[in-house]
Amino acid sequence: MALGKYSRVDGRKSSSGYCSTVTIVVFVALCLVGVWMMTSSTVVPVQPSDVSQENKNELKTDVTETNAENQNDATNNEDNSNANEDNSEGKQKQFEDNPGDLPDDATKGDNNVGSNNQAEKNEAPEETDKSTEQKPVEEKKDEVEEKKEEDGSKDESENGEKKKAEENNQDSESDDTKENTSDDSDKKSEENNSDENEKKSDDNNGEGQIEEKVDDKKDDKSDENKEKSSEVFPSGSQLELTNESTVQNGSFSTQATESKKEKEAQKSSQSESQSKSTWKLCNTTAGYDYIPCLDNLEAIKKLHTTKHYEHRERHCPDNPPTCLVPLPEGYQRSIEWPISREKIWYHNVPHTKLAEVKGHQNWVKVSGEYLTFPGGGTQFKHGALHYIDFIQQSVPEVAWGKRSRLVLDVGCGVASFGGFLFDKDVLTMSLAPKDEHEAQVQFALERGIPAISAVMGTKRLPYPGRVFDVVHCARCRVPWHIEGGKLLLELNRLLRPGGFFVWSATPIYQKLEEDVEIWEDMKKLTQAMCWEVVSITKDRVNGVGIAVYRKPLTNECYEQRPKSDPPLCEESDDPNAAWNVPLQACMHKLPVASTERGSQWPELWPARAAKAPYWLSSSEVGVYGKPAPEDFATDYEHWKRVVKNSYLSGLGINWSTVRNAMDMRAVYGGLAAAMKELNVWVMNIVSIDAPDTLPIIYERGLFGIYHDWCESFSTYPRSYDLLHADHLFSKIKTKFFDRCNIMALVAEVDRILRPEGKIIIRDTIEIINEMESVFRSMHWDIRMTYSKDKEGLLCAQKSMWRPTEVETVTYAIG
Repeated sequence: MALGKYSRVDGRKSSSGYCSTVTIVVFVALCLVGVWMMTSSTVVPVQPSDVSQENKNELKTDVTETNAENQNDATNNEDNSNANEDNSEGKQKQFEDNPGDLPDDATKGDNNVGSNNQAEKNEAPEETDKSTEQKPVEEKKDEVEEKKEEDGSKDESENGEKKKAEENNQDSESDDTKENTSDDSDKKSEENNSDENEKKSDDNNGEGQIEEKVDDKKDDKSDENKEKSSEVFPSGSQLELTNESTVQNGSFSTQATESKKEKEAQKSSQSESQSKSTWKLCNTTAGYDYIPCLDNLEAIKKLHTTKHYEHRERHCPDNPPTCLVPLPEGYQRSIEWPISREKIWYHNVPHTKLAEVKGHQNWVKVSGEYLTFPGGGTQFKHGALHYIDFIQQSVPEVAWGKRSRLVLDVGCGVASFGGFLFDKDVLTMSLAPKDEHEAQVQFALERGIPAISAVMGTKRLPYPGRVFDVVHCARCRVPWHIEGGKLLLELNRLLRPGGFFVWSATPIYQKLEEDVEIWEDMKKLTQAMCWEVVSITKDRVNGVGIAVYRKPLTNECYEQRPKSDPPLCEESDDPNAAWNVPLQACMHKLPVASTERGSQWPELWPARAAKAPYWLSSSEVGVYGKPAPEDFATDYEHWKRVVKNSYLSGLGINWSTVRNAMDMRAVYGGLAAAMKELNVWVMNIVSIDAPDTLPIIYERGLFGIYHDWCESFSTYPRSYDLLHADHLFSKIKTKFFDRCNIMALVAEVDRILRPEGKIIIRDTIEIINEMESVFRSMHWDIRMTYSKDKEGLLCAQKSMWRPTEVETVTYAIG
């Protein structure tokens, strides 16, 4: 009995030892499984872009410290990773066949260390801020949970009854981890099926879908997303359009080039450090209406005379401002076209003086929280449409929207004339100074009507010669007849041969002594200029008279004049030279040869938009190095494809909110021509240092202006809904770094663009990276970045944010 009892006890002891041995073995196995899980979950084929280099080194260390028993598994994982990376590289070479795929530096998160850390490949060119910020956090959470599970397994393994359940749980969790790791790897490869795309979309909260972030729109099919993004850059033969042709120096660089690069590098580092600095709010007398080149009060005070409106001309400061213009209190998103033609928010342009002075003429009226525009003017109190129709009834050859496509409206007021000419398919450049009629041009722009702040003073207007089909003046208060008709002769320079000058003013129909004298002087002047009086009529509805003149088509009248007064300009005087060129009281000879611009009337609209001008010769080399007509056609096809396949559907822009657009570096006007079917007008800017292609833009029925982007543009703040800059910033940095401040240009972009307005930048990847950093410092929303072959695209949206720190602009205080 006793032996049996003891033998039973010994049996228990042996059984207990056996269980403890099994428990230890299981515990060790679970530890190995836990370690294997940690190593397999941290070895990722491609690191996300927002994981720092330091974290990458830590991951490599973890791999090397893994137990020898798991090295084979880790090696297998790394082999799979390399295979995925090879597949990614193969796909990257076939970029055009896989339009949704992006190269390494395409889309970046918020925490980019630099261009070297751009490694993540996504299928659509956009990331939400949340997804980029949450990725590293989620990975850390996974590691913490795995460690907790490992610690928990140690405690539970001591209980023999829970051993099998724990092993099953660990196995299932290990499988899940493998699936997650595989999913992560799949997300970073560039070839996925639609099911994987849907899963990835769910896991990343919509990461890679452009439409989801922009205006709350979503694309139903991933294939459509890929097709939309395929034309962000030109393909094949169109690729050369991203860069202009340049003279080659062979394999040898020049001393000038080497020195230039060093200067650029130094200035780039300075601009980068400046972009990190705190932005400040401009403190000026003009406040939220500040126009740097028109509000340089220090320069205006030094003028010796203002007889010729010198104080209304441009006086740009030597050091353009780098501060941000404040917003009016209560500013809100502009009303959309065409409703904006009739009313705008009062708080966006809080000026009532014009309503008090011109309200009885139906210019503008205050109506609660709105400023309303009945469509009237000084010469058309009963509406612009009747006035426009009356002009065509008087002169049917005007043919609004067909023969007459481009109009210059001098002294435009609030631009109702140009606003209602849109109904006739006519594009009007409305022009008025920044004077006592406060904010008249700003009213026009807020309404969605093209306008520019300028004055007919002592210099030529910044347009080429012989480009406008019609010039209009309705009580524009310009003394055309004085000083030898110098101002009227400027209109003669701008008017196309055979074009019309429409003049509606009191000297035509009133008999006051002053009016009679002006009328007699105008008759003599127009006869001496060989202008033909086509019609003098009286509009009974508005009670005004309208005189219509036509510029001659040949030089015959000039040669037969008994007196050469006004004289003909010198042969060396270029009628297209218009940047800061003083006015002269002379007339340019008209073109004679059939191949000269101006010798023929352009094609009727809209045919003229698509055809190369008749005067472009194949013997001329275009901007991109091809024969000029071919260059023109290639450029147009390129922009049509980009607009159709990328801009209209691939950027997520709600185009109903876009009315005023500017192409900051237009070449042939291809972008504007490609957008002609939209309710959008485009101000084409041709830099004074670029090939002079502005006459081509006008010839195709579009308009624009010369400008120097080292200076401020002559427009009010918050004027444009969309800015487009194709290699503008790189040109400024490389060619004009010695006189242009790139940060001043960024501040000018912010000034011109409306809150919630957008900018599209196409440039080198270095510029894209720099501009993204700068825009983030201004609290802009980076909606998309995209790159291919060292070229990139950036779409950003301005926010309502304004800095609190103030900077006083001393030359703008008066």
